Amino acid sequence: MTVAIIGVGVMGEALLSGLVRGGTPSDELLVGEKRADRAAELRERYGVSVVGNLEAVRAADTVLLVVKPQDMPTVLAEISPALDSGTLLVSLAAGITTSFIERQVPDGVAVVRVMPNTPALVDEGMAAISPGTHCDAEHLDEAQRLLSATGRVVQVPEDQQDAITAISGSGPAYIFFVVEAMIEAGVHLGLPRATASELVLQTVVGSAKLLRETGEHPTVLRERVTSPGGTTAAAVRELEDHRVRAAFMTAMEAARDRSRALAGE
Repeated sequence: MTVAIIGVGVMGEALLSGLVRGGTPSDELLVGEKRADRAAELRERYGVSVVGNLEAVRAADTVLLVVKPQDMPTVLAEISPALDSGTLLVSLAAGITTSFIERQVPDGVAVVRVMPNTPALVDEGMAAISPGTHCDAEHLDEAQRLLSATGRVVQVPEDQQDAITAISGSGPAYIFFVVEAMIEAGVHLGLPRATASELVLQTVVGSAKLLRETGEHPTVLRERVTSPGGTTAAAVRELEDHRVRAAFMTAMEAARDRSRALAGE
């Protein structure tokens, strides 16, 4: 089983790195890259063959398309002649539907749509996958196997993908935004920046682990920290007064709507 990766930016390299660390033999991996300096870097770092996009696609059973949504039509037009019926084509482009891709490629190509996120860089990614028209259980299993190299995978109906883009695809940015704000608050309250950073980062990591390992609802865990009339209650009151919960809802609706708009563009 030969896998070609087309697009080796941050997410594409995260997948390549995860597959190599997960034990995929380097001779089963091909990378499509036109820039000579980048190709040399990838060869040296991962020991894989780096060739042109068409050459990579012709030799592959599975193609991972890790390109920007705006670049998808151009890339599909380039590689479509090299795709065969039965090839598994896995798209990681936000907003791009399986039906759009299927219209650009030969009939019978099995398309899987994926929404990943950047924690895949440290093997803690979250990916949601949806099958296209010609995709069977075997194709889905293969897509899940590949993506599991960098984290967790769930299968969802495609009509949920725009919401997932808003929640987990863009989600790391929201967490980083909150972490940034908490660190700045710590500095404002008189802590050295290094101390504030360590306190906030471990609090976020520990809280996420507590959520996952206990299985408790976040409301239950929050209430355990929030003593009546205490410091946490005072802070949460301010967050509610500033409509932080509503702001998150509005922000994620905006991300969902933008994902929908990308398909039209």
